[in-house]
Amino acid sequence: MHPYEISQTLRERGVDRSVRLNFGSLYSVVESLEKRELIRSGEKVREGRRPERTTYEITDAGTDEMTAWLVDLVGAPVKEYLQFEAGLALLGALHPDKALALLERRVDTLAAQIEADAAEIADATERFNLPRLFLLEAEYQQVLQRAELEWTRQLISDFEDGSLDGLDDWRQWHESGRRSWPTAHGTDVLADSDAQTETEKQTTNGQETKR
Repeated sequence: MHPYEISQTLRERGVDRSVRLNFGSLYSVVESLEKRELIRSGEKVREGRRPERTTYEITDAGTDEMTAWLVDLVGAPVKEYLQFEAGLALLGALHPDKALALLERRVDTLAAQIEADAAEIADATERFNLPRLFLLEAEYQQVLQRAELEWTRQLISDFEDGSLDGLDDWRQWHESGRRSWPTAHGTDVLADSDAQTETEKQTTNGQETKR
């Protein structure tokens, strides 16, 4: 294929839903792959009045590189830093009522997305008679989304019935107007990026200097 055809094929197959792609940099990527001898240029083709385009094909070295990359992707679990996970880690910075409202919004959005994706998968399967092999990434995404939806709904239930451990302290902390968050060790850490009033201590010649 020539790069433009590659771009069109990736878009038509919806690859950008599973792989982060920058279509604007495709030509520079192709150039880099050719320099590394992972692909090589082939024939030049012309369609109608369009400019002549160079096609490319994978080399043996490129096939080896691709295989090694896929071995790592499929066989080696790695820590992926998800945005929702980061939000949960910092959830205490929000008032519990605000956090609950956002979780409810997420559930509604996620449920709608799952329904839309399921319809799209069904439509693609019917129209193109696709075997399951070509839908595995979509199936995997659906499993993850449904698991997240179920877990988030349970978390909301824990909010509502008061069974979430630490909820009362969390609410009291926000309503007290404090600017530091009590930790498990009994000390406070700043929870407000604008809070710059913490006393810094520096020991000089055995004497403690405050600034």
